[in-house]
Amino acid sequence: MPSAYSENLLQAIDTLRSHKMRSALTVFGVVLGVSVIMLVAALITGLNRKVEESINQIGADTVFVSKWDQLHHAGPRPQGELQRKPLTPDDAQAIADNCPAVKGATAWVEPPWEQAHVIRTKGGEVTGIDFRGVQGNFGLVYARESLLDGRFISEGDDLHREKVVLIGENVAPVLFPNGHAIGQDVLIDGSNFVVVGVLEKQKGGFGTDEADRRVLIPYSTFKKIYPSADEVNLRAQAYPGMLNEALDQIRELLERRRGVPYGGRDNFSLTTAEQISAEYHQIVDKIGLAAVVLSSVGLLVGGIGVMNIMLVSVTERTREIGVRKAIGAKNRDITWQFLLEAVTLTGAGGIIALILVNLLVLLIRLTLRWPGVVPVWAAATGIGVSVSVGLVFGVWPAVKASRLDPVEALRYE
Repeated sequence: MPSAYSENLLQAIDTLRSHKMRSALTVFGVVLGVSVIMLVAALITGLNRKVEESINQIGADTVFVSKWDQLHHAGPRPQGELQRKPLTPDDAQAIADNCPAVKGATAWVEPPWEQAHVIRTKGGEVTGIDFRGVQGNFGLVYARESLLDGRFISEGDDLHREKVVLIGENVAPVLFPNGHAIGQDVLIDGSNFVVVGVLEKQKGGFGTDEADRRVLIPYSTFKKIYPSADEVNLRAQAYPGMLNEALDQIRELLERRRGVPYGGRDNFSLTTAEQISAEYHQIVDKIGLAAVVLSSVGLLVGGIGVMNIMLVSVTERTREIGVRKAIGAKNRDITWQFLLEAVTLTGAGGIIALILVNLLVLLIRLTLRWPGVVPVWAAATGIGVSVSVGLVFGVWPAVKASRLDPVEALRYE
């Protein structure tokens, strides 16, 4: 024989099925609020995986050196930062020669931001490239970048200003749709280059394919073609387990080379993968907070709708309540009946939200190759929150129903 609670649950489900449209409209706010929680959690999960892949690709032992402050920057740069002198390849050589904790260091130069660069062949062209001039030890310091085909730019290429180019995997099929890229000619801003290598596709990339759109030529060749380019950055690789020592040694060396007074502010910045990760998590925390605020609005709207519809339901079923009480139903039976209706309504909203978000995430995964999934904790939290909304906002209608006088209820028309 079913328990009283089972009977109440079955009655609650039957009541909701008999008012399908009303139930659907009531639960919309709950579906919206819970969907936001789950969707943001899924997107953040995918972003976390992308960042982890990128950090692994960069390497935890990597130090980026720039004249610009790379982190915590928003808006126009201060005048003092704009007046900093550029870094040079000599700085990279000095780091490699004088910092015992550093395994290797290299420099690269980028063109002025206002210039748009195009690489083309008869087969096609690519714009929006990540165009750089790199030293011959690029392949050694960027040890985690591997080749799909060909070779890296060499010291000899840099020394003799050879017109050779290394292209990313997303560039090669556009320029050479019919096959082999190595040894083929390309035009970069009107200058002819020979392809010597194709970089393998990178994982991560912080959600972009910038690394796979790289176009790299020798540093000296770049400076010959673009003599005004002075946007030089450095990358150093520390020995395993010696990142902190490398940071201290690089900082001390550059302070001496760049004339930073004792106790003065550095006119360069050092950035590590760990710092990039910490900056990312600060951004994610803000996104999470915004998601909580947005979902709270939806859940509040849904909760008010549940309370309103349950109060209407109590009024409509006053005689039913009177009949139940007349044949022996107790106040707690009436309370549980209406409370379970509210919980069933909002719980169904949570399940609907879970199904919809999983379908949306699947679509995103298939179309954008985004590695996000709805984590178990987010699904459990969403369902738990939706049920809690029913409990909180269903209490008053349930208590009101249980307190009805059976005699007065039976007289209600």
